[in-house]
Amino acid sequence: MKIIWSRWVLAAGFLTMSATSFALPPSPEMLANACAGCHGTNGASAGPSMPSLSGQSKVAIVEAMKGFKSGERPATVMGRLAKGYSDADYEAMGEFFEKQKPIAYKQALNKAKIAKGQKLHEKNCARCHIEDGKEIKDNSPIVAGQWLKYLQIQMDDYSSDKRKMFDRKAEKMKPLSKDDLDAIAYYYASVK
Repeated sequence: MKIIWSRWVLAAGFLTMSATSFALPPSPEMLANACAGCHGTNGASAGPSMPSLSGQSKVAIVEAMKGFKSGERPATVMGRLAKGYSDADYEAMGEFFEKQKPIAYKQALNKAKIAKGQKLHEKNCARCHIEDGKEIKDNSPIVAGQWLKYLQIQMDDYSSDKRKMFDRKAEKMKPLSKDDLDAIAYYYASVK
């Protein structure tokens, strides 16, 4: 009986070891599914304080994840989550989300703030956030159609220096008032 039991244990150990040795790494879609609880299926945000990741550039996603991991980018949850992934995982997630169609949300928005925000966008932001924030340039994320609340949180983080800005962005944003930044957020939230 001991010999039979030993053979079963040995066989089970071998099967476990072989299955593990031949397991494939997670696919980009599998990695991205881990984000769905907050960022929605395929990166289509599930709530107003969460950005949509669908359609974002791979570069923007990789840079954001690295910033969360290092602590350079402020976060409540993302700083902890980012530490569980490798740079290769960030690249795979970025590729997946970049292939998804961007989403624009219907929101009740103040028309006067939208008009003011459009003028401020044209004067201060259009060089990097092209096509009214709908297109990617370098590492600039798609901001068009994002939730207003999310955009307002980002504007507050930038204006309070909680989130670091590169020189060109700081040069354009620092002179703007809180009301100006809020108007820009309204404008981007309105763009379809």
